[in-house]
Amino acid sequence: MASDEGLPGAEPAAPPPGGQVRRLRLLGVPGQVPRGREFTRRALDDWHAHDCDDVLLLVSELLANAVLHAGGARELVLHAAPARLRIEVTDASPNLPRPREPRAAGLPGGHGLHIVAKLADRWGADPREEGKSVWLEIDNPRPATP
Repeated sequence: MASDEGLPGAEPAAPPPGGQVRRLRLLGVPGQVPRGREFTRRALDDWHAHDCDDVLLLVSELLANAVLHAGGARELVLHAAPARLRIEVTDASPNLPRPREPRAAGLPGGHGLHIVAKLADRWGADPREEGKSVWLEIDNPRPATP
């Protein structure tokens, strides 16, 4: 079993039946987007997953939205199962995300949830007692070719 001991707030993986869950606590941690990307990259390497670039982009978008619009992420959770990969980011804001019109094709702002909708098979947000969880799912992760 892989360990992510080198990342602050990381817990060792706990394998549930038919899959694995990894959690990275991010509350108060600086550099949440790069830390979350590295945590995810290590997990994908351990799971021999490919299409890493798309998954890392999706993680970056969810974490960046939490940082920009919700005061930062509390936790990043990766649920890997044979049929899907689920990524969740929790934050303290009760405001559910809504796609908005991008400012312009070449300018930042407003593109994140459109990217998530295009690359993920499903995405959504669930209210929590304190804040919300924004999640996405990718079906049928394929093993990397050697």
